[in-house]
Amino acid sequence: QVQLVDSGGGLVQAGGSLRLSCAASGHTFSNYAMGWFRQAPGKEREFVTRITLIGGSTYYADSVKGRFTISRDNAKNTVYLQMNSLKPEDTAVYYCAATSRRLYGSAWYQDRNYDYWGQGTQVTVSS
Repeated sequence: QVQLVDSGGGLVQAGGSLRLSCAASGHTFSNYAMGWFRQAPGKEREFVTRITLIGGSTYYADSVKGRFTISRDNAKNTVYLQMNSLKPEDTAVYYCAATSRRLYGSAWYQDRNYDYWGQGTQVTVSS
């Protein structure tokens, strides 16, 4: 069993920054990668980014590339999402996720391939 607790959301003006955190506990040794999804009002949940816990390979959705940075601290079993140059379009509930699977290509983007989820943290970007 793995438990994920995500935090750090809040209200910020356009152009500002936020840092989200995702703390994992339990059988974290089984996780291969952790990442973030988001769901905006009226939209489907979408992939944002992920990082492999061994090697630290990162991948980003085009919509956030160059603005968001994912990182991990394996000693703390924690993954971070640094969000800069925030836009109103970034407003969403952000969910941390973890997977034990070694995925390829578009499989990384599919939420059904992730085993564990945080409760979600709200990010609101005002114009």
